[in-house]
Amino acid sequence: MLSRGRRAFLKQAIHAGARALFGASAALSAGLSIAGAEEGEFERAKAVDAWMDQLMQHKKKLGDTLFLGRFADPMYFLLKPITWTPDQSQGEYKAVNVPTGFVTDLASVPRLFWSVLQPDGLYAYAAVVHDYLYWTQRASKDEADGIFRSTMEELGVGSLTIKTLFQAVHLAGQSAWDENARLKASGEKRILKAFPDDPRTQWETWKKDPAHFVE
Repeated sequence: MLSRGRRAFLKQAIHAGARALFGASAALSAGLSIAGAEEGEFERAKAVDAWMDQLMQHKKKLGDTLFLGRFADPMYFLLKPITWTPDQSQGEYKAVNVPTGFVTDLASVPRLFWSVLQPDGLYAYAAVVHDYLYWTQRASKDEADGIFRSTMEELGVGSLTIKTLFQAVHLAGQSAWDENARLKASGEKRILKAFPDDPRTQWETWKKDPAHFVE
């Protein structure tokens, strides 16, 4: 869902575009449902507003439901893959496909906030996507943080929570980014091909066996 400010901006842009680029007949063919030029600017504005309202109410499908397994320590792993795909207004970003077996500590929700913001809250889906981007580093840190914010918006997370979590990772996430780079360079892996079947299994023990991971 777009913010109120972006809605207003887009409506103004479409009104201007309809006036500058289209006659009444072209606007009709573009689906703006304008009865005709003789009905004037007021009717055109009403049609554009109705079209925009319908567009803004459309909810983008994020992907499959989030299914997580857990080690005895607070480390989690995906039991099914998840995806995030940008819409037309997010063209600067690329789609994210998080595979089954990805291990995450949900660090996108800093432990400082765990007493008031549970790591497995509504934003958990966004946190896993963000953690995957921080681990793979296939996108820049700023892009990863932007996708985190966009995904939370699409999930319907409250604006104050979004602002709090985004600012936390944007301003203080560099250390996590650098630590992930260090761990990868040391040979640590994060995509499981074998899952623990004992709830007492510790991540720190499981990760020591290379046979547990996708190459």
